[in-house]
This record gives sequence, structure tokens and C-alpha cells, in this order.
Amino acid sequence: MAEGFKARNLSVLAYANGFTLWHYITPDVAADVDTSGYFADARDMLRVGDFIIANTNRDATISGGMFVVAASGANGVDVRDMTAIGTGNTD
Repeated sequence: MAEGFKARNLSVLAYANGFTLWHYITPDVAADVDTSGYFADARDMLRVGDFIIANTNRDATISGGMFVVAASGANGVDVRDMTAIGTGNTD
């Protein structure tokens, strides 16, 4: 079951020229994070073009990737499909 967005798990890594690079960690799988409503509570922080580096599925097989914010505003936040970075295997 998806935990849902937790603001405490979203942090700024870098900011410059109106662009923010974020880090987000969650036990939710990437498919749950990649929905238009998942980051709705962060709509006042996230801007179009921001990147979110995410560690997803932390309770099982860790996966990681990057999302780009495609829309953010009164209608919510939408991120593009996660671009995977590695498989999370440590073997």
C-alpha cells in the first residue's frame, strides 16, 4: 500500500537561477510517485523544470531515478516518468 507524499522526505540539494534540484525518499514504488496528484502538497515549492532525484521502494528493492516537474500550480503537480538510475542491487 502506498504511503503517499511526505513533505519531510523532500529536501533541496541545490538551487540556482530559478531551478531547484530536489531529493525525495519514499517506500512507495516509482509508479505510485509518478502520478499527477502525488506531489500535490508540494505545489507551492515545486516549479516546472525542477528535477527530483528519488529513492523509491525503500522497503523492498531500492530503486532510484529522476523526475522532471512538468506542471505545478493550482491544478496540482505532474512529473514526467521516472528515468531510472541503476537497479538498486548491492550484490
